Amino acid sequence: MSHFAAILFGMCKRFFSLVLTAAMAATAFTPAAFASAYNAKPKLLVILVLDQFRGDYLDRFRADFKTPNGFNLFLRRGAYFPECYYDYANTMTAPGHSTIATGAYSNGHNIAVNDWWDLTRSTKHEFSSVEDPDYPLVGASSDAEAGASPRNELASTIGDEVVLGTGGKAKLFGISLKDRAAILTSGHASRGAYWIDHATGHFETSTYYMQALPAWVDDFNSKGRPEQARKEAGAAAGDFYSKVGDSPAAVSYELDFAKALIAHEGLGKDDATDVLTISISSTDILGHEVGPDSPRQRAMIDAVDVDLNSFFNFLQSHVDGGLDNVWVSLTGDHGVAPSPSVAAREGMPAATFSVGAVDAELDRELSAKLSPNEPVKFILGGELPYIQLDERAFARFSVNEADAEALVAKILPGALDATQAAALKAAPNSHSLRPATLRRVYTKVQIAAGNVPNTEEGQLILHSYSTNGGWWVMVTPGMYQMSGFASSGTTHFTPYSYDRHVPLAFFGTPFVPGTYLQRTAPVDIAATFAALLGVNQPSACVGHVLTEALKPQKAVASPSGLR
Repeated sequence: MSHFAAILFGMCKRFFSLVLTAAMAATAFTPAAFASAYNAKPKLLVILVLDQFRGDYLDRFRADFKTPNGFNLFLRRGAYFPECYYDYANTMTAPGHSTIATGAYSNGHNIAVNDWWDLTRSTKHEFSSVEDPDYPLVGASSDAEAGASPRNELASTIGDEVVLGTGGKAKLFGISLKDRAAILTSGHASRGAYWIDHATGHFETSTYYMQALPAWVDDFNSKGRPEQARKEAGAAAGDFYSKVGDSPAAVSYELDFAKALIAHEGLGKDDATDVLTISISSTDILGHEVGPDSPRQRAMIDAVDVDLNSFFNFLQSHVDGGLDNVWVSLTGDHGVAPSPSVAAREGMPAATFSVGAVDAELDRELSAKLSPNEPVKFILGGELPYIQLDERAFARFSVNEADAEALVAKILPGALDATQAAALKAAPNSHSLRPATLRRVYTKVQIAAGNVPNTEEGQLILHSYSTNGGWWVMVTPGMYQMSGFASSGTTHFTPYSYDRHVPLAFFGTPFVPGTYLQRTAPVDIAATFAALLGVNQPSACVGHVLTEALKPQKAVASPSGLR
């Protein structure tokens, strides 16, 4: 072969090699090969929330977890972020579930607490975060007229965006023992949010989703499963929510309902990604009773591990393609404080106080200033960290919102002290409960104007803002201090790390298994899934895509060599 012929042969060989490589690339790396909600990659997205599940639990009790597909699905085969903290100060169930689903904080989705007063709707009672009389309950044994819907959630959820992005092909459902957890996590476009009737344990919904329960739900409710749960919990009679809900029997009961929903609604078998949100409530119901350090709470978490293993094994056999076609996130809706008695025993400045007594003292002092001849009820109360004011009472004395809230903020520390006269006189003891203190008070007007310190704490307060609740002030007691729960129980509602700390973990084919120690937040769940599924982020989302835990995406070959 001549030198010229050799050169020509080599050029032709390289040309055909490049053409073959380009053709193979175009075949291997077309958009259809990538995961997206539009082509059912994955088949099923599961957002799993454990209510009152503090961020240290998975490491603290890791040695207990013996199943391969319970918590170890995330710890050994998933991307685990142990340093996950909420960036707001109102650490409660309703805002937590909204934050997970929307990727926004209360100043984005507007849910700040579980219940609040809304004097424009009723002057007789507080409203639940999901209460809506326009949509009566379906399947309830009583109080069906109360109704429920996601009307108060002013942002879309990741599930909503998957449904919108797929033109309604994707199926979205939510499940919990609690109505707010089922409704707020799934969102507006859900085909069904299900929770239990507190008295009977039967799963119910509202006319927002359907006019009658499907036959499979009626069967689940009527064919012995609630009675089986009662037997397992040793609670033959009484309120199902409180008597069974605080036992491991309620966890398997809830997950059995999830399995029934998946099977009967055909989740994981369509040409678009289906979404299921599950919030396990029992860790919260028991946790309030016994605190995070009780052997009973540890036993509950161990039982959850076993039931999750059963649930994920079910998905392996019921979703097309098994767990290879399932993506899951795991987190908590808030953390929790140690029981005051436990914290005090170790020398922490723990304290308890009565918020009812503080409200009464505020009324007494406000009446003395504004209406000395007639006691007036100025304080509506409500859930901490907010104390709600009755604007009608202040209006009688021509006091506007800014002045009313500022006055309450000024007298609050003294009102708290007045309710603790005996404790303040007691001899100091570094291992006993101490008098409660008031660290911070912010007014609604102040927060709405952004008039807070330019600090990390100030950012937490701004993220806690909501237009709900009328006039209010927001309070922060001292660390390890709370209303009630002097002996074994506990609660959550503060900006302290123990109430904001939750686990964050992912399982699925896009994630590189490992432990990642950078600081994250639950808002990152919606942002990350939206990016992976190729849909819009939820309408108020402020989360970040956790690219450090994602496998690299290969480039898609450009058609006709275009760049």
